[in-house]
Amino acid sequence: MKPGDEVIVQSFTFCASSHPITYLGAKPVFVDSEKDSWNMDVDLMEEAIKDRIAKTGRKPKAIVPVALYGMPYDIDRIMEVANRYDIPVVEDAAEGFGSRWKGQVLGTFGDYGVLSFNGNKMVTTSGGGALICPDAEAWQKIMWLATQAREAYPYYQHEAIGFNYRMSNICAGIGRGQMTIVNDHIDHHKHVFELYKELLKEVPGIEVHGNPDERYDSNFWLNTITIDPSVRVKGQENAYKTIVQGAVGGAAGVVHATDSAHTDCEPNANVEAMRVYLDQKGIEARPLWKPMHKQPVYKDAPAYVNGVSEQLFKVGMCLPSGPCVSDDDVKYIVDCIKKAIE
Repeated sequence: MKPGDEVIVQSFTFCASSHPITYLGAKPVFVDSEKDSWNMDVDLMEEAIKDRIAKTGRKPKAIVPVALYGMPYDIDRIMEVANRYDIPVVEDAAEGFGSRWKGQVLGTFGDYGVLSFNGNKMVTTSGGGALICPDAEAWQKIMWLATQAREAYPYYQHEAIGFNYRMSNICAGIGRGQMTIVNDHIDHHKHVFELYKELLKEVPGIEVHGNPDERYDSNFWLNTITIDPSVRVKGQENAYKTIVQGAVGGAAGVVHATDSAHTDCEPNANVEAMRVYLDQKGIEARPLWKPMHKQPVYKDAPAYVNGVSEQLFKVGMCLPSGPCVSDDDVKYIVDCIKKAIE
């Protein structure tokens, strides 16, 4: 990878999927989602590949599909297209640890797979993650680069630029301990999904996002709902009239102040009103990821869109889903959602 190269990446994702591309001086090429899984639209992906080759004379250097909220991507079709054009696939399974496609865990299909052990993931080492390598030779090269690319001399000899990306032994130890209970965590997330699905099934205008068919086996890292635009929520008339002051999504309370409550792509007023209502009840709910092709920092990046991710962003919401969320918590959250609807 070098400056000027292009990488196909899912647009409906967190910025961590695309920022590493820009760190290397390369350019992300965003591809929109399909309606069922909310993940990369493979037909649109191939269209993007053909168009980039026609416009630049070069094919993209890699393809990065994302397991959005734990939901698997159609990796069979992605790999078929990638292999046909001989483009490596790097699976972003950061949110999909333990999720499966046709029974096989995500991160093990492409050339490499990426997992996250951030504090909010299925298991945590407090930060960092893991890279799944295809074989021992690839692992050896990755570990060499991750340890400053030292050559085999009794002194420090460097013939390539390396990095210091190793996880500390303490963090790794925490992660190894958590691996013993990861299946319990996954089972709990799936249980929470089933409970949300059951308790919300008869609420008009509210839909819980689930596996599209039997090929998909999501870990339901985050449970998500969509709220139909026709649903009227208490306080909806006041949505976006107040500029956010708190650390919504901020790290350690950090807020980068803004002077406007609006952007050109934002959740509908009833979704924002629901977020505010739940927040007042002590429930942290958030909008879906804002598509990367609508982020100002990527305004000049090529994007192949069909409107799906923008529409989902307008109507979608993430609900509490972690291992500490009890059945009573889910019942309380659903009760509050019902009371918020006028």
